[in-house]
Amino acid sequence: MISQDTVPPQTPTLGFAGLGVMGEPICRNILVKSGAAMQVFDLSAAPIERLVSHGAIAADSVATMTAEVDILFLSLPGGKQVEALVRNEILPAVRAGQLIVDMSTSPVGLTRELADELAAKGAHLIDAPVARTRQAAEDGTLSVMVGGSDNHFAMLHPLLAHAATDITHCGPIGCGQVVKILNNMVLFETVVALSEALNLGRAAGVDDTLLFDTLSKGSADSFALRNHGMKAMLPDTFPTGAFPTDYALKDVSYALDLARLTRFRAQGAELARDRMEKAREAGLGDAYFPALVRVTDRT
Repeated sequence: MISQDTVPPQTPTLGFAGLGVMGEPICRNILVKSGAAMQVFDLSAAPIERLVSHGAIAADSVATMTAEVDILFLSLPGGKQVEALVRNEILPAVRAGQLIVDMSTSPVGLTRELADELAAKGAHLIDAPVARTRQAAEDGTLSVMVGGSDNHFAMLHPLLAHAATDITHCGPIGCGQVVKILNNMVLFETVVALSEALNLGRAAGVDDTLLFDTLSKGSADSFALRNHGMKAMLPDTFPTGAFPTDYALKDVSYALDLARLTRFRAQGAELARDRMEKAREAGLGDAYFPALVRVTDRT
């Protein structure tokens, strides 16, 4: 078996699987800015065609791509999809020395389990989940949280810098997922707090816009307030195609899994899950998750 710090060639060939809302712009930024040879795969033909127009090579399958590239990036909806892809297509084709970079948000336990299975074949899983918005993905200004060895982080940093302005080495494998999951947990809990403030303010006769504008000038200011609150809650606009309630529920479940793993109780995350479940029951599963503001409790 090769050393944990073994890295691919200095000019590696790249692959990218999962070209959705975040994956396609991440892939495009790495492809165009790095100039590296890159194969791409997705279940949808449209993003593949767009990336081929930028110089990518369409792969027949993830398995064939795995057999040919040095570094394979994944950007999938969640742990269920990552697990299926790794076990069914990547593990049978993986080679010693390859890096599999999971940019999805996946459970910590699963990430470490898959890393062990890949390590048994001499390959390396690096978790590199992303934060910030779809526009940040387009602009190449994401935040990436990386779990892996020092050498692998140093090797990946120049590639990730094509898609992100903040790249943090969070520790060994799985630590990138820990930080990303907690980032989302805090965001979800903050959005719940904003929904309560907005509904309480309305009930007490305070103008919505005045309330959030004033909060933004004080200690309640936050990214969530300025983006989710002012851009979605105030205009009551929760489009599909943004980060939906169903996805948010998946991510908050990962936070609760982490709480069980570490034997802590995350009561704020439990509340966020409950609010999202009510929103889904109200038919808002596909809506942008701050739509939970529409679901209120009255005494």
